[in-house]
Amino acid sequence: MNVSEKWRRLLRIWPIYPAVLFLLLLFVYPTALLVGLSVSDVDGKISVDHYARLFEGELYTKVLLITLKVAAWTTAFAIIAGYPVAYLLANVKSSLRNTLIIWVLLPFWTSFLVRTFAWLVLLGRKGAINDLLIALGVIDYPIKIIYNFTGVMIGMVHALMPLCVLTMLAVMENIDTNLSKAAGTLGARRGQSFWRIYFPLSLPGVAAGGLLIFVTSLGFFITPALLGSARETMIVQLIMFQIDSMLNWGFAGAISMFLLATVLVIFFLYDRWLGLSTLSGGAQGKTVHTETKRKEGLGTRVGVGVLNALGSICAGFGAFYDKLVKRDPARPRTDNSRRSLWIVAGLVIFFLAAPTFFIVPVSFTEEGFLSWPPKGFSLQWYESLVAELSPYPAAFGRSVIVALFAGFFAMLVGVPAAFMLVRKQFFGKGAVFAFLVSPIITPHIILAISLFYLFAKLHLIGTYLGLILGHTVVTMPYVIVTVMAVIKNYDLRLDQASWTLGAGKLQTLRFVTFPIIKGGLIAAFMFAFIISFDELTMAIYLTGGEFSTLPKQMWVDAVMRVNPTLAAVATVMLLFMSAIILVSEFLRRRSLRRIG
Repeated sequence: MNVSEKWRRLLRIWPIYPAVLFLLLLFVYPTALLVGLSVSDVDGKISVDHYARLFEGELYTKVLLITLKVAAWTTAFAIIAGYPVAYLLANVKSSLRNTLIIWVLLPFWTSFLVRTFAWLVLLGRKGAINDLLIALGVIDYPIKIIYNFTGVMIGMVHALMPLCVLTMLAVMENIDTNLSKAAGTLGARRGQSFWRIYFPLSLPGVAAGGLLIFVTSLGFFITPALLGSARETMIVQLIMFQIDSMLNWGFAGAISMFLLATVLVIFFLYDRWLGLSTLSGGAQGKTVHTETKRKEGLGTRVGVGVLNALGSICAGFGAFYDKLVKRDPARPRTDNSRRSLWIVAGLVIFFLAAPTFFIVPVSFTEEGFLSWPPKGFSLQWYESLVAELSPYPAAFGRSVIVALFAGFFAMLVGVPAAFMLVRKQFFGKGAVFAFLVSPIITPHIILAISLFYLFAKLHLIGTYLGLILGHTVVTMPYVIVTVMAVIKNYDLRLDQASWTLGAGKLQTLRFVTFPIIKGGLIAAFMFAFIISFDELTMAIYLTGGEFSTLPKQMWVDAVMRVNPTLAAVATVMLLFMSAIILVSEFLRRRSLRRIG
């Protein structure tokens, strides 16, 4: 291949370059600056003192272990509770599935702060759960289920389980149910066919969901800060303390790089054992089979043995039950497993959907603190939101402005990149895609303090431009993933027909492609808007105390004083965000129907 041909190939994918350049400047470069700070002393000389300090004292090692423990338990509970829900969704009619998914995704649609305030109402000493347990006679006096490890677990599992369910569902929908039916015709009981056939085929989804939950948990700080105690301090809170209170950028950089290295190691191990292709639901097929054969070893054999043992145990219990109740072998078996599945999955869906609505009645209470049940009826907390000295109307307006511009810029650079990733084949395509979506798996605290350090040099701290650019880094990967999903279902023959009729590529894009996928593009913009509108970490650092967005104002009030005003704000936020998400989901589905 000559030089001119190489240049022509590079020029064919030029629309992807703005997105790559944008992340190089506002993701890679700031992170590199943070790395430089972590390996420098006060005189600017190369030093590893900051990294040595991480392991010198007991404090930092303890916090690291707490973070890993919280992430591990959150992952375990999310998988155990989420698997029955994903299994149910994969085995019901599409109309019922769509309805149930709305309830499963309700926590994922609403703000992290709204969800956390809901649990403050439910888990407090005068909360709904303690009142219910006392009324049922289970306990005589309120128990402590908040400001401890239990509260953190409940809040984090509730916040992250929808992500786990969706990841597992993507794999389960591709499993051929006839395989389990065939096992049944050969005499296998339901438990045997599940553990030996269905569950192994769903394992890539379980592993992918577990990976995403674990990595996301490592970067959490809202839930542990509001629902936990000092004993549940996470590594992100340690980074924030070093920046906010100690102004120790070097040590904060070292902790951040340790956190980032932990994430990268986890992804590396996952790729070695299962392959990153399973993250997209590609659990089936030749590639995965080849990877499994190549990586089969002691772990695989042990796993197969455990699954076979579980199948045999289920079969043994089934035979014992038949003898116990003296069931006639000629009579058809009652499908108790289906009923049990609905009960378990229904309780989990209730756990996901119900807490958010508890915040609404509290916003109308006459009392000056969060409690359940609310006393009386008053609009005073809503009136305080629009009072003359209230910071909330201005904060809401700023959040809308920043989210609109962040969504626009994310679409501007993300949509062309999505088109190139779907429609063009080029060397290193997989690596480019992984790079463009890498901000999703990077803890936001690392992005925030890296950009804070860079923008401080550029005098962009406390400016709308700086905050918009930071939010665009976070939202652009979601635009790329959403638009790619829409374009993959687009019938390219429509464009080809337009070309044969004499239309140019730009004309085809304007009059054929965009009108058809318009709903999907609007949905991508709305998702970017929601993510930006709810972004707290960037707002904490990039506003520099000059102004507040709505999430930042809510965070400040939550830390300083918790009262029903926050419930009123959370209710307004819930209605606002839900309306946008429902509209965007409607447009996305309509776009997919038009493409199909």
